[in-house]
Amino acid sequence: MANTDPPSASPALMLGMQMPDLDRWSDRVVTALGQNPGAFTGPGTNTYLIGTGEARILLDTGDGRADYLPVLERAMEFAGCQRLQEIVLTHGHPDHIGGVQSILDRMGPLRVSKMPYPAFDAPYSFPMDELADDCVIETQGATLRGFHTPGHAPDHLCFLLEEESGLFTGDNVLGVGTTVIPAETGDLRDYLASLEKLRALEPARIFPAHGPLVENGGAKVQEYIDHRLKREAQILAELKGGADGVIALVKIIYAAYPESLHAAAGQSVTSHLRKLEAEGRVSSEPGEASDSLRWRLH
Repeated sequence: MANTDPPSASPALMLGMQMPDLDRWSDRVVTALGQNPGAFTGPGTNTYLIGTGEARILLDTGDGRADYLPVLERAMEFAGCQRLQEIVLTHGHPDHIGGVQSILDRMGPLRVSKMPYPAFDAPYSFPMDELADDCVIETQGATLRGFHTPGHAPDHLCFLLEEESGLFTGDNVLGVGTTVIPAETGDLRDYLASLEKLRALEPARIFPAHGPLVENGGAKVQEYIDHRLKREAQILAELKGGADGVIALVKIIYAAYPESLHAAAGQSVTSHLRKLEAEGRVSSEPGEASDSLRWRLH
């Protein structure tokens, strides 16, 4: 979801965007589109074949659509890849981990690796190897170094392709638009710290989980940081002006966005408010509805 434009402008959205089923984004990176388009996935989840040898790393797997497997196999042929070395996951949201089992069923046993998070991992019966911050995964022609980057998800990892200074950002930085911070498992303070960690890597390019390749990676990360600071300033200004609930804030700040995206926008607004409350800048009290809160400036 894109939040970088003022409310009066037409925002950039991935909704309805088209991308090719497979593409080569560098000498070491071939994409296979997850075949799961939607309001929050855009054209679908980008999955990546990484390396230069006959066996490649597959980064992320889509959500398990049957028509993904033929696309993956065509991408492997296009890449000159005879088999998968292993599967690596950026995080455990369904549109990233959901395709693992169908790939294992088709291609046989493979190592599957991610950072553990029981709430996300419990639905799946396949074994998972544990990844952690500063992990290294190697294949012919490519070295991935993982960085724990929570905020969008507690188990989120981004991966630096060291040979190219290209950064696989998962859902933390998208090709178009900005990332929703889920109200239940997200944390905006963690997310901003993760963006600072990514900025320090000075990535030349960004390979996002959704949307097109980003050529100026460092500038995109800075754009994301600036966007969050701008959203925070907007929320504070609207609270000062009398808005006191998430729905009211969303209707003002996201006026240019389709109403179908307002629920997701509400999660990000809630995350901003919780951050401000933790900093002692706002406070909350029960609203008229049993499940609502009223927010006010301190």
